[in-house]
Parts: sequence; structure tokens; C-alpha cells
Amino acid sequence: MNQTAEQRKSPAGACASILAGAALWGIIGVWNRKLMDAGLSPTSIVVVRNFGGMVLLALFFLLRDRRVFRAKRAHLKYFFGTGVVSVLLFTCCYFTCQQLCSLAVASILLYTAPAIVVILSAILWREPITKRKLLALALTLVGCALVCGVFAGDLTVTVPGILLGLGAGFFYALYSVFGRYALAHYDSMTVTVWTFLFAGPASLVLLRPGEMAAAFARLSSWVLAAGLVVFSTVLPYLLYTRGLSRVEAGRASIMASLEPVVASLTGAVVFGEPLGLMTAAGIVCVLAGVWILR
Repeated sequence: MNQTAEQRKSPAGACASILAGAALWGIIGVWNRKLMDAGLSPTSIVVVRNFGGMVLLALFFLLRDRRVFRAKRAHLKYFFGTGVVSVLLFTCCYFTCQQLCSLAVASILLYTAPAIVVILSAILWREPITKRKLLALALTLVGCALVCGVFAGDLTVTVPGILLGLGAGFFYALYSVFGRYALAHYDSMTVTVWTFLFAGPASLVLLRPGEMAAAFARLSSWVLAAGLVVFSTVLPYLLYTRGLSRVEAGRASIMASLEPVVASLTGAVVFGEPLGLMTAAGIVCVLAGVWILR
């Protein structure tokens, strides 16, 4: 198969795209907290993200480049994988895990995803599991645990919660897997658009019309929703998928562990959350892991 122009771009540029996408995912708490204050539940926020992302991408590319809507029927299974199996199911598992376990437990179970991607990539594409990759994986996993406060104590853990958390990590990891298969046939723009063409309608099973109507009676909610959709949904998925087209799936997933670091820093800067010694150590670990894979 011939490489696309996108796949021939510099690996450094691809890594920058992945890190930028992870950073934008990291600020999602800014929009989510304010939308929850406005009366939206976490599941309603999933609907806003996915359906709003679909509408924005569809309108933009209808006006700019309709070629992204061309896909072979035989390849739709990859987009069902990225949109429904990954984006929607990971979110449902993750939010339910947060209700059954401590937030720190839910977060660290989610960040088993890079390890899952590394293993699956070795099996599916024979990507080498190098000492450098294992060291980076260990550093980012320990760093995420420190940032999420797993070692701080006072954690709530349940068996169903652990299973759901591991499910969230697994489904989260599958975006990199299904995405790699789709990127063998399409560019990152097409993959992202079709991901949300599946994730958007599928998320409507979570719709709560009365809750939505009450929350969006205020203009401020529309502004927050726009920020969520543009800056923490559409742009990061476009950037991450673009980077995934040029970087090994395992490496890309490990680099995306920058997300909780940015989330922690955002919490400290925007919401005045304390930034303790363990959190700082966790940030250093994650950044060291990303640096190893530079």
C-alpha cells in the first residue's frame, strides 16, 4: 500500500500532534465541571460531546471537503469500532466506574490503556516491545497513579467497579487499534469524521430531553458546550488520529498519558486545587516517559 502524504510527514510533527491532542483532552474538566454546575449529568455530557462533535464535523466538511464522507461499506466496521465500541462504550464504562469506585481508582484503571495497546500492537502488527517502550510505559503508569492520587489512601473499590474500569481502559485502547486499521485506507480527517458519524447517533440512547432543555435554556451553557465540542472533542481527536497515522499505536497511546498531567495542572490553575508532592512527582514521571519516546 502506498503511503498518503499525511503518513509521510515528520515523526516529530506526528508526536507533537499526539501531545497537543492529549493536552486538549486534559482541559476537558473545565467544560465538564461548569456544565454539571449548569445541571447536566455526566451521561448528558457524553451526548453533547459525541452528537455535537458529529454536527460540527459534518457541517464543516460539507462546506469544505465532501470527499471525507466517501467510505467503502466493507470499511464501516472500523468506524463502528472507533465510534461505538471505543468512544461510546469507553465513556459509559468510565462514568459508571466513577460512581462505584473512587475517582482515583477509575482514572488509573483507565490508564491501563497504553499497556493494552502495546500488547495488542505487538500481536496484531508485530510492533517491537523494546526496553525503552517498557520503561516509558512503567513511568507513565506510575506517574498517572501518583497524579490521580491512588497512593493517597481513602479509596473506594468494588469488584464491578474494577471490571468496568478495566473495560473503560480496554475500550479506550481500541481507538488506537481500530484507528490504525482505518488509517490504512483513509486519512485522519476521514477517520475522525466517520468515528463521530457513528458515535453521535449511538450516544442518543443516553439522551435525557428534560435535563437538556433545562440546562440549555441559558446562553452560558451553549458557550460551554461549544468549548467542550471544539477544544476537547473535535480538535484532540483530529490531532491524535493525525499523529496515529505516523507513529506506532503503542507509542502514541503512551504519549497520550500526558492528559492527566494537563488535567492536574488545569485543576490547580483554574480551580485552585492543591498540587502536592505526589502529584508533582507523578507529573515528572509522565513527562520522563514521554521524553523517552521522543
